[in-house]
Amino acid sequence: MTSRPCRMHGPGGASSGGIDRPLIRGMTTGFSGGKEALCNVDVAIGAAGRPGENDRRLHVIDTSGIGVYLDLDVGKGEHHATAVTPTGKKAFDKRLPNSEPKLRGLFAKLQAKHGTVLVVVDQPASIGALPIAVARDMGCQVAYLPGLTMRRIADLYPGEAKTDARDAFVIADAARSMPHTLRSIELDDETIAELEMIVGFDDDLADEATRISNRLRGLLTQIRTHLERVLGPRIPVLQLLDQFGSPALIRKAGRRRLISLIRPKAPRMAERLGQDIFTALDEQTVVVPGTDAAALIVPSLASSLQAVLDQRKLLATRIEQLLEAHPLSKVLTSMPGIGVRTGARMLIDVGDDSSFPSAAHLAAYAGLAPATRSSGSSIRGEQPSRRGNKQLKRAFFLSAFAALADPVSRAYYDKKIAQGKHHTQALLCLARRRADVFFAMLRDGTFYDPQPAATG
Repeated sequence: MTSRPCRMHGPGGASSGGIDRPLIRGMTTGFSGGKEALCNVDVAIGAAGRPGENDRRLHVIDTSGIGVYLDLDVGKGEHHATAVTPTGKKAFDKRLPNSEPKLRGLFAKLQAKHGTVLVVVDQPASIGALPIAVARDMGCQVAYLPGLTMRRIADLYPGEAKTDARDAFVIADAARSMPHTLRSIELDDETIAELEMIVGFDDDLADEATRISNRLRGLLTQIRTHLERVLGPRIPVLQLLDQFGSPALIRKAGRRRLISLIRPKAPRMAERLGQDIFTALDEQTVVVPGTDAAALIVPSLASSLQAVLDQRKLLATRIEQLLEAHPLSKVLTSMPGIGVRTGARMLIDVGDDSSFPSAAHLAAYAGLAPATRSSGSSIRGEQPSRRGNKQLKRAFFLSAFAALADPVSRAYYDKKIAQGKHHTQALLCLARRRADVFFAMLRDGTFYDPQPAATG
């Protein structure tokens, strides 16, 4: 692992903040009257760098040949479509049903009259998936304007109304006059698309498992604090709680029966856990109000939690199969700390890293690069970025924590602790450094090497 500072800077020497996916640039047309304020809009929307001759960002779409800019303010039942010509004149402004025939009709009409159509949406997934798929099939270019960027641009337009028609016009006009604010929408292969859907569902199940577990432990804490300390952290007792949902029923079942239920899933701890359960039952003699009601709820919660965990096991098997089938699987998992779920998340959000010109861009996109805070002489310094892809940042953070067993990662972590950083700060620094290595591995298609050969 090469020695690089934890603090990284983006192009031009400025600290990299929350840079989104690679930007789409093109030739901007002259602003119409009253749009002079948009000239400095980069400051208002937090755009990362201006496009120019030295712009080395990839997946760039040249908008110089676009004949009309069509925005769809997407909705479940219908969209609001607004089309703007390169001169700023509205070519279409109506509601459009969310159906393939209507979408095809509009795209074909605009193509026949104006030529190349750039379709821009404010939500590329879910309700925006059908318009994007139809636009691609019709040969239209597609792009995406993030919601936060759109709201900041909207503040520069007159009026305070919040309507679908106004939003659609703002996005279409921004695509025309500020194409560098757009984001590219890449066409994922089938493996990545399936991974994204399954991993997203797995994340939902993880949240549900946490919610049910907290509720279950809360009930146990309320009726039997000592029993919760024994049962709460242990998954093998779910079957026990499903069958015997109250302290009285657990005691009535007897120690031998409890041990026989626990042993199939936890053979080494069955005897000790059975003893601990009855010791906890003996430590409380009073009956807390609500114990009988909890006896009805606990089995249901335990059954629900077990069902969610079983679903996650099935998904983990499928995720592992998909990950192993991907060409970059061996490269990803060769890095210490990257497992099936973290590797899948990184593959979904980063891909082959061709969307990122440098490791600094990747770190900024993941929210691992510090953001500079400076005002006058009193406020100066750098703080952790609050932007970026939160799921990707979590994957880097968890993989860094898991990598502490690796001697090289542990040495870097200990170095940061010795410098006075607390545990979380040191882990973030380690995650930032690992982002450099991760980027280089994907760029070169090489496996992890803890001691790379010296260069120069």
